[in-house]
Amino acid sequence: MDKDMPKLGFGAMRLPYKGSESNIDLDHVKKMVDLFLDSGFKYFDTAYVYHNGKSEIALKDTLVKRHPRGSYWIATKMPMWSVRKAEDLDRIFNDQLKKLGVDYIDYYLLHAMDSGREDTAIKTKAYEFAERIKREGKARFVGFSFHDSADVLERILKDHPRVDFVQLQINYSDVKEGSAGKLYDLAIKHNKPIIIMEPVKGGSLAKLDKDAEAVLKAARPNDSMASWALRYCASLAGVYTTLSGMSNLQQVEDNIKTFKNFEPLTKAEEELIDRALRAGKGPAVPCTACRYCLETCPKDIAIPDVFAVYNQFKRSDDREAAVSAYEAIPEGRRAWDCITCGACVEHCPQGIKIPEELAEAAKIFA
Repeated sequence: MDKDMPKLGFGAMRLPYKGSESNIDLDHVKKMVDLFLDSGFKYFDTAYVYHNGKSEIALKDTLVKRHPRGSYWIATKMPMWSVRKAEDLDRIFNDQLKKLGVDYIDYYLLHAMDSGREDTAIKTKAYEFAERIKREGKARFVGFSFHDSADVLERILKDHPRVDFVQLQINYSDVKEGSAGKLYDLAIKHNKPIIIMEPVKGGSLAKLDKDAEAVLKAARPNDSMASWALRYCASLAGVYTTLSGMSNLQQVEDNIKTFKNFEPLTKAEEELIDRALRAGKGPAVPCTACRYCLETCPKDIAIPDVFAVYNQFKRSDDREAAVSAYEAIPEGRRAWDCITCGACVEHCPQGIKIPEELAEAAKIFA
């Protein structure tokens, strides 16, 4: 692993777009990329499926075509749910190289590993594939991103000790109120460098309710709520970089402010986070807006948007504002349009019972 890895990584999952996710605002992204690089950061994370398959192409247009290859690192991922046979691995990987306009990937991951995808990886020899592209110089480091239980993670780490790193969903909410701490401990136990995803939990930790925010603002009035979440993650031992899914130039500026002269979280500040969690209302639905659920939805329900509005209502109790936001979701893609087929559920890294939660949201906005 690169020893000079900056603590902040640019996540290209939530790029700014015009109208639809596929229509990425490239001019805006160019400004974001340039500011990120000019500030001394270089790790860019993307994936084959982000933005309906357009994220890698957007990085080619905004980063690869405009900056020297050695000035940045690219991380991208093999969509294991699309792999049916061994030949798919080379086909998809070669397509990624073409879409990105590069001849090697710096950090290559098997995407969203869980027990089922681990079975697929073994059957198709995906780990052997990863080692091969590393030997051939087509990937500098190989690892996997993970969404499952601690037992599954330990099995993967034991069975595949030669992976270079692991990417985990870690944030202070999931550590202190969930099971992310166990995943972190296992990565440390197996001496694997950690890349952190979802440090702000899909943006929910950037928009705390007023009681929770007041606790943190009293200590550092000029710091954003996102800054607290990012500092918590980047202060953990064994963490190489923390990915932030930046959606506009202002978020890039705020993140750079946090990391340019990075201050590790103090013990007193961690205790303040504990207080903020006790004081505030967490999201009713723990959706991180990763949008994986949309890949198989036959009705194209705007699931993350519905949950964002639903969580907004639960935090504020302002039904008028929530209804207004809900009505901005296009007709035919709202909660009550769900046909409860359940195709989305297996793709949700958070294990959300999506049809049931959509039904609850539909009751609120009926």
